[in-house]
Order: sequence, then structure tokens, then C-alpha cells
Amino acid sequence: MERQSHTEIVQATLQRCFETVVDFERYPDWFSGLEKADIIESDPDKGLWTVRYSLNMIIRTLGYTLSYSSTAPGQLQWTLLEGDVNDIEGSYDFVELEPDRTEATCRQGIDIGFWIPGPVKRGFEATALVASVKEFKAAAESTPA
Repeated sequence: MERQSHTEIVQATLQRCFETVVDFERYPDWFSGLEKADIIESDPDKGLWTVRYSLNMIIRTLGYTLSYSSTAPGQLQWTLLEGDVNDIEGSYDFVELEPDRTEATCRQGIDIGFWIPGPVKRGFEATALVASVKEFKAAAESTPA
């Protein structure tokens, strides 16, 4: 599975970035196409979550469940537990550049489970990843401190 990555500089604290990325219930407010995010299990003290998503892909809606683990406030990782895709794995890494300025890098690989020509698939994955990181950035920057 090929992984894509994208980095943005976020005008927010390291802690604000981490709090935004683990606020799973609010993902539908800022993540395009995401209709629903249901927390199945949550243990924030241990940095563990299980979240079920419903994503509108226009031609069909995909459901999938991700398992998250974190090392707060610097990293969040996820893997697919089950769903309408073959595999998803990824991570967010946060690096404080200044007190209110954080580098956010998302790396993700997706195997959607059906054939799409390589160049089309890579273009779609890269575009979707960049858009999701930009949406995360906007959410983190607009959240009050």
C-alpha cells in the first residue's frame, strides 16, 4: 500500500493541534464528506480510541472503523479494524516550531479494495490527503485557546 504525506504549518499550539485531531465527534463539522463519527471505545488517559465513520464518496457511502493510539501531544496513529475498504493506516505528527506555531504532518495509505488506474488513484489520494490536512489546519486555527 502506497503512503502519501502532506505537511502544513498551523498557527496554533502543539496542544491545540492534538486536542483538535482527537476530537473525533467534531470531525463531521470540518472534514468534507464525513457524515458521521461515532466513538465506540475511548480511553484518553491511555491515548486509545476506536471510532466508526461514515464517509460520503458521492458514488457511495463508505463505512469503516479505525483504531487510534497516541503519544500526546506529538503523535496520533490509526489502523483499520473493519469496513468497506481493504486497508487504512496513517499518522499525524506534530512538532512545535514556536509557542503558537506547529508543524503538522499527516501520512496515510489507503487500499480501497477495487481497481483504479494507478495515476488516477495516486492523484485522488494525494488531493484528498492535502484537503483533509488543510481542513484540520483550519479547524485547529479557529478553535479558541
